Amino acid sequence: MKRSITLLLGLLLGIGSLSAQETELNPLDTLTSHVAGIRQELDVLKRLKLSGYVQAQFQVADSAGESSFEGGNFPSGVDKRFQIRRGRIKAQYDGVPNDKGWSTTQVVIQFDLSERGLRLMDGYIKITDPYTGWFSLTTGLQNRPFGYEVIYSSSLRESPERGRMSQLIFPNERDLGAMLTIQGPKLSNWNWLKLEAGLFNGTGAPNPNLDVTDFDKKKDFIGHITFARTNTAETFKYSGGISYYNGGYRIDTLMYAMSTDSLGVKGFRQSNAMTDIPTALVNRDFTHREYYGADLQLSLDWKAGITVLRGEYIQGDQPGLGSDTKSPNTNSPVLKPIYNRAFNGAYFYLCQGIGHTPFSAVIKYDWYDPNTDVKGDEIGKATANGLKATNATDLRFDTWGFGAAWRMDANTRISAYFDLVKNETSKNLNLYTVDQHDNVFTLRVQTRL
Repeated sequence: MKRSITLLLGLLLGIGSLSAQETELNPLDTLTSHVAGIRQELDVLKRLKLSGYVQAQFQVADSAGESSFEGGNFPSGVDKRFQIRRGRIKAQYDGVPNDKGWSTTQVVIQFDLSERGLRLMDGYIKITDPYTGWFSLTTGLQNRPFGYEVIYSSSLRESPERGRMSQLIFPNERDLGAMLTIQGPKLSNWNWLKLEAGLFNGTGAPNPNLDVTDFDKKKDFIGHITFARTNTAETFKYSGGISYYNGGYRIDTLMYAMSTDSLGVKGFRQSNAMTDIPTALVNRDFTHREYYGADLQLSLDWKAGITVLRGEYIQGDQPGLGSDTKSPNTNSPVLKPIYNRAFNGAYFYLCQGIGHTPFSAVIKYDWYDPNTDVKGDEIGKATANGLKATNATDLRFDTWGFGAAWRMDANTRISAYFDLVKNETSKNLNLYTVDQHDNVFTLRVQTRL
């Protein structure tokens, strides 16, 4: 607004001084130059896009103070809460398109504001080659190019949150790094195929007041190849991809791997010993963090409404703590023993529009097995020969989600969603001999800017 007022005043002043400049400039030329300046400013403003959304919600938990992946753990003594789950504001600037029709530069910055504080979500520069439009380099804080759910916008997702597995192995979704993208321009016959590959710190994106500056020289590689196709009428769409992750982080203490004692009981055996922690960095070990993933999406627009089927499977090796399998986003893991586990998990969505009304429904199922080497009553069983026993961290969780949504207008959506969480049980774990009471109901209002 201030810039527009300044431009208007400048135009008026320029017109007012025409008589004093008659001997130097033609009045029409002066007016033309001022109009050209205004057009240039307006062109810049048109290339700057502001967007965002707010998600306000009310939740009810089965039990007070329960641990939850539906917006974070409930505080002690609390089983009902109001939240601003997400409050996003995003600015995107696209440079002037070249003579071939695409912009060679893009800058994006996005923040999240809530009662928990302010944090940076995105901050990156994307540069596209000006000659073919096939190659782009993105550097800064950005989405990690792995799978579908991690990248899929929270404003579009049919469930309130990503699955347990996605939240643990990719906390906060983003990471600092540089990524190369190979994809044909929009009018290319090969635009449907995309390859992404990049190097990242591996520490993820920050939470409020959490510094995720990298703490070692190890960089993580992520590769992702995807396709997206549609029929001529665009009533049937299908897409998918495969993903690969290879990385790790420095450790300065003990590391454990799965093994079996003399009685056949599975547990964790020490696999290395750091005898001189203050030694130089070159003498320190690194964990091995490796994931494989595949995803597929189908969408059909027919008389019953839009039907969407979506699924993704991931497996791999995850270094974590004895009490947590979450990927690190601070340097605290280097100070604690590391436990290596083989894991797998998946999620599946069935989304159905109710005819061509503003109402829709969704059913979701996901599982996360943090340790595929043990199951059921094997977990928590006492071990011999110096092995450490497994514990509740090694339990599998299965979650069913049921939801309905009403798109009240083009910008506002009201949704109700219930998460039914089932944990694996073991007679050797006192708190997990039965299923825990950790279901959550979420009522959410979302409005896009």
